[in-house]
Amino acid sequence: MSVFNTVAQAPADVIFSLTAGYKADKHPQKINVGVGAFRTDELKPYVLPVVKKADTILFNNADLDHEYLPIAGEPSYTRAATKLILGDNSPAIAQGRTGAVQTISGTGANHTGAAFLAAHFKGSGKVYISNPTWANHRNIFASLGFDVQEYPYWHPATKSLDYEGMINTIREAPSGSIFILHPCAHNPTGVDPTQEQWKGIADAMREKNQFTFFDCAYQGFASGDLDKDAWAVRYFVEQGFELFVAQSFAKNFGLYGERAGNLTFVCKTPEDTKRVLSQFEKLQRSEISNPPAYGSRIVDIVLNDPALYAEWKENLKYMSSRIIDMRQKLYQHLVDLKTPGTWNHIVDQIGMFSFTGLKAPQVKVMIEKYHIYLTDNGRISMAGLSNSNVEYFARAVDDVVRNVQV
Repeated sequence: MSVFNTVAQAPADVIFSLTAGYKADKHPQKINVGVGAFRTDELKPYVLPVVKKADTILFNNADLDHEYLPIAGEPSYTRAATKLILGDNSPAIAQGRTGAVQTISGTGANHTGAAFLAAHFKGSGKVYISNPTWANHRNIFASLGFDVQEYPYWHPATKSLDYEGMINTIREAPSGSIFILHPCAHNPTGVDPTQEQWKGIADAMREKNQFTFFDCAYQGFASGDLDKDAWAVRYFVEQGFELFVAQSFAKNFGLYGERAGNLTFVCKTPEDTKRVLSQFEKLQRSEISNPPAYGSRIVDIVLNDPALYAEWKENLKYMSSRIIDMRQKLYQHLVDLKTPGTWNHIVDQIGMFSFTGLKAPQVKVMIEKYHIYLTDNGRISMAGLSNSNVEYFARAVDDVVRNVQV
């Protein structure tokens, strides 16, 4: 008898299953709004022009080798990533209270941070993730022995942030709990707190001595403004919080397959920072030995070259502007069609994803009748829409809202 005969079949990943169904579909008007990857208006993958330039620099570097990187990653990369999220004039950086390790994109940053907390700061043993949330948050923290709970985030009736529910949960949670917060472009809803609401969240977190773990996958991609998208993180640091920030360069550099990420941490003292970094290096050594080089080298070149950095910001504005344009056009089509309900949430939300409010029976018809692939919870990637298909998509939404009972 096989030693594996009791291993259960795991369910297929929802997003990758949707993509497989889309690829197999022969319908000429099929649309994939399930996958979270930027596409041009021609629905082609977008290689950022600045990435192409950095790639050329790497290719022509005669001194480039393929030796191991340091365990924590290339210092010029981790320093630049830290400065990107905390700001050029961050007091925490100036005071030597920050450190960082290069990770396997944002997912790896979440896992590395979670593994450190499991070993060195269990706190209440509870981790709070938003409802709804990115599925990997639950998977990562649960696999490391945390009791994963949810805090209210999406308010179905208003299609906006359930601020009161979120605040109440922070205050009612046991002290020393870990809260996973999205500083911008919340996945999957696209709903973000206002700056005033962030101040209230910080107050509640301080009152109960909760630990802040930011997950930032969309800095610069959400609004087109790197500083605006990092406001919440910087505010918390200014308020004296110790915290982790998981960073991903998949979306804002288009380096989806290169898995370039970073985990920035802020401590109370430089001495604390030194000890924490030593433990992160020990953890990295046992898990990945040392991080991959190619994607991080691209990011390193761009973040440390003023001209390329300026060009990258222009690339970001193009990507964020296209997403904003698709939001506006989808909203306008729904208004013109007099689709039942209110649709201002489409333009009020930000970032790649929109929580449409569609229910599972309506999504089923969208897939089967219209060949439009999206997740059961009604989340769509705005990057899957274009000038050529947004009206078709809106008409499909109009049909299912009018005719599919939920």
